[in-house]
Amino acid sequence: MKCYPAYALFTSLLIVSANAQQANGVAAGPSEDLQQRVQQLEQEVSDLKRVVRQLQTGTAQGSAASVVPTHATAEMPVPAPVRTSDVISEVSAEDRKNLDFLRGTTLNLGLDTYYAYNFNNPVGRVNLLRAYDVLSNEFSLNQASVVIEHAPDISGGRRWGGRLDLQFGQATDTLQGNPTNEPRPDIYRNVFQAYGSYVAPLGKGLNIDFGKWGSSLGIEGNYTKDQINYSRSYWFMFLPFYHMGVRTSFPVSDRFSVNYWIVNGTNQVEATNGFKDELFGFTAKPAKNVSWTMNYYFGQEHPDRAPALSCGPVPVQPGLCFTAISPAPNGRTHIFDSYMSWQPIPKLTFALEGDYVIQRDWRIAAPGESSAPFHTDGGAAYLQYQLTSKIALATRAEYMSDRGGLYSGITQALKENTVTFDYKVANGFLMRYEWRRDYSNQPTFLSDVQGVLKKDQNTATLGLVWWWGRKEGSW
Repeated sequence: MKCYPAYALFTSLLIVSANAQQANGVAAGPSEDLQQRVQQLEQEVSDLKRVVRQLQTGTAQGSAASVVPTHATAEMPVPAPVRTSDVISEVSAEDRKNLDFLRGTTLNLGLDTYYAYNFNNPVGRVNLLRAYDVLSNEFSLNQASVVIEHAPDISGGRRWGGRLDLQFGQATDTLQGNPTNEPRPDIYRNVFQAYGSYVAPLGKGLNIDFGKWGSSLGIEGNYTKDQINYSRSYWFMFLPFYHMGVRTSFPVSDRFSVNYWIVNGTNQVEATNGFKDELFGFTAKPAKNVSWTMNYYFGQEHPDRAPALSCGPVPVQPGLCFTAISPAPNGRTHIFDSYMSWQPIPKLTFALEGDYVIQRDWRIAAPGESSAPFHTDGGAAYLQYQLTSKIALATRAEYMSDRGGLYSGITQALKENTVTFDYKVANGFLMRYEWRRDYSNQPTFLSDVQGVLKKDQNTATLGLVWWWGRKEGSW
């Protein structure tokens, strides 16, 4: 039978008390005997409390002097010393540093899988204009994720931190796989985010991140568990996925922060031109249950160089051999992005997003060139209701006017409606059942006949999402 130190000590003290009482009962009268017993018991209880406190706080060192009652004499049996090492292991200074580091670090793992069926039975089993659920009639691994974060802790005296997100699976190819945006995408393909943070002691704290991070243009994000629907909107796929550079956020008050970025470009770890894009925006909480984000992004997304086969006798890293494009297109990109969410009651969430994008090839048209801009505008509306702690129902309606075909390749009006049913099997395991209808005023979507396009596509999807780790809330 296993005996814990506190229980053994209490038993020993009772034995001591009984022996002392028997000894005193022979030499003293009834009144004196009772008084001595009371005093002795009070002293023993006081000693017992002291030892228990030492065990609880870890101050006891396992020596006999730290656990034996101070009034013990040669006439009293001394209980065996309690070894607190049985309860609390001694920690070296070096181990304590490691434990302190791990206390502020979170390690999180995620697994996102799905099965989707497209009722068009498309050639190649491909769902067009989808960001992540790109395959039909296939058991698919959307992404496997590893997130390591050591966030700044001002209250703990640490102003610096960092984060690393590793990602594997087909979503990786969507997020980072376009050679026109990324000269060497394979180098960074599995690094979704990697940035260091510092909170400067200015006002309420100026937050500065340097590195690569997921874009906050658009209300939807990378991790499915944090989204209202399983599939992503057109706007998620069209707006930037990530940036490389410096971003800052300054909280003017508890309800209003201003944001500024300077980055290489959209979806570019390595820049395709020498122009640095910028973002100006703010995040506001006009009420406790309302949040609103406004962004203006200004950039130039046209490359000023092209890959070359040879750089001559000078050795360079693979993929770093270029030839200049002259004259290079210098048209600007403007993105106006705004979204807000509102929870009138804890179980009900509304969200709205509106976007307007302008892009030109040339700022000023030369002979034979055109500065006519591409225009893409529209938005999305979301509604989610938490029926029970395990069941939720959500829907999304979306519209995109793609004049010039900047997103889809042709001028068209795209629309989609999505209904999502959530069943949370357990904390960290989510099943999502989804019906989605995409449709357009132009033939756009694949059919079961090669070369024949349809104006709509309907899909049914089952998503299975697992996640575990110490980070709470959204990733």
